[in-house]
Amino acid sequence: MVTGTERSTITEFPASEARAAVAAALAEDRASQDITTTWSVPEHLMACAEIRSRQPGIAGGLPVVAEVFAQVDPEVRVEMLVFDGSRLSGDDVLVRLSGPARSLITGERTALNLLQRMCGIATLTDHYVQAVAGTGARILDTRKTAPGLRALDKYAVTVGGGHNHRRDLAAMVLLKENHIAAAGGVTAALDAVRSGMERTGARVETDVEVQTVAQAVEALDAGARWIMLDNMSVADLEVVVKIRAEHTETSGILLEASGTVRLDSVRAIAETGVDLISVGALTHSAPALDLTMLLTPEPGRDTVGDRTCPDRGWLKR
Repeated sequence: MVTGTERSTITEFPASEARAAVAAALAEDRASQDITTTWSVPEHLMACAEIRSRQPGIAGGLPVVAEVFAQVDPEVRVEMLVFDGSRLSGDDVLVRLSGPARSLITGERTALNLLQRMCGIATLTDHYVQAVAGTGARILDTRKTAPGLRALDKYAVTVGGGHNHRRDLAAMVLLKENHIAAAGGVTAALDAVRSGMERTGARVETDVEVQTVAQAVEALDAGARWIMLDNMSVADLEVVVKIRAEHTETSGILLEASGTVRLDSVRAIAETGVDLISVGALTHSAPALDLTMLLTPEPGRDTVGDRTCPDRGWLKR
């Protein structure tokens, strides 16, 4: 069964979304009016810099650095030294840059803000994926993303080995607790969705959230093919998995666990036999990976022509 997670998973860097996010971030930072840099850094000074990790993790979102400096100053050269998905030891050079010193300094914070966030999401996702290794359960993200950064956040999840749940409200049907309450119950909500599909001709995945074993049974009896088991105990998850196995129509029915899933509890959840585990923390609580970007104030060769900086020194035109 091909699910919404396969169809919506962002496995390629979302360049157009990154372009818009970077433009918004630079505008917010008033990068074109960086008075500190303009007043303190000589106009014609050329420099080199490195973005380096200061803790272990997963590299994610490297192309965003190139996008930042392309918008700040096309003269800046960006050299990627690792790839998205690379494991970082804690003292790795991720990116080497060269170009006008003013431009490097002006773009530094925006580049680090975005890259640190994406590396952090990829790293936390990797921890969850490793925690459930061998169980067959897949780790999903949620829509609990930073406004304006959803595509970048979700891409970072896939870099860390996770999968994307629905990307937006139009991607699939997800009947949550409030929908079900307003519709009059699980069966009524599913019937209403099927009627909506018939009226519009749309065919999308439907995931229905339940909080109890009884609701899960109702969803199965109503023909649900994807059931989100929200905030259920491990014991209740095991019961629902067993009921699914005994159900007359078990083929292709997905069970998803969700709700306050933690790194120390995810393995036990996966071992119940659920297929999917959605984790909001991947994007709303991932700590930024500690990265730094420094220019090295050492005399160096003038290599302005090819913009390379083998000695990482300061360069003057």
